[in-house]
Amino acid sequence: MDAEKKQPAGGLKANYLVQAWLVLFLAVGFGVSLAGVQLALGPVIEQNKMNETLQKVPELVLGSEAAQKMAAENQALDITPKQIAVKKPGSEKFYSVYQASYQGTPKGWVIKTKGQGYADNIELLIGLTADLKSITGLFVLDQKETPGLGNKIITDAWRGQFINAPASAPLVVVKTGATKPGEIDAVTGATISSKSVTTLINSAITDLRQPLTSGAAETGKGGKANG
Repeated sequence: MDAEKKQPAGGLKANYLVQAWLVLFLAVGFGVSLAGVQLALGPVIEQNKMNETLQKVPELVLGSEAAQKMAAENQALDITPKQIAVKKPGSEKFYSVYQASYQGTPKGWVIKTKGQGYADNIELLIGLTADLKSITGLFVLDQKETPGLGNKIITDAWRGQFINAPASAPLVVVKTGATKPGEIDAVTGATISSKSVTTLINSAITDLRQPLTSGAAETGKGGKANG
């Protein structure tokens, strides 16, 4: 005699409905919990980014060695935050910019910008000379590119290509080895990530060249920034 009893069709249907509602309930609960965590941590994350940005300004403007020497001598750059709105057809883009000076002499700029990479947004800090003729440094403040491929944009070796690169013309990504000023070697297997970084740099410099050279930036932390 068969020890198992066949469950009625109605019972099976009810069981499936219970399981479906349970899955839905868990998904909604997880989503609400995640949103709550993000809401709570959001201001902390942004404050950490701000602190990291201010710490990186001397290195991005002066170079690592000069910045370390200045710190060892208990000297510091004067860093003035600015917000700049750049009007575009049908929209307006906001940038956070940091002007660095020493004893009243301008030393350079750091621009914060953000845009789409291969996997998600990439957030950059771009160092520039005071006259906007050369790039003095690059730091990746945030990224979620593919591990082992696109995320190599954070390495010192790759970012080092941008130091002393001309800012007077758009940077160009190449796959066969950079041989000319303004050419940037792509990360192997991550051309999209490489091009995303250079596009963000080119766009930021183009957008801000006139406002920065004309002194049209508004000093202070007010306003909405794109990063």
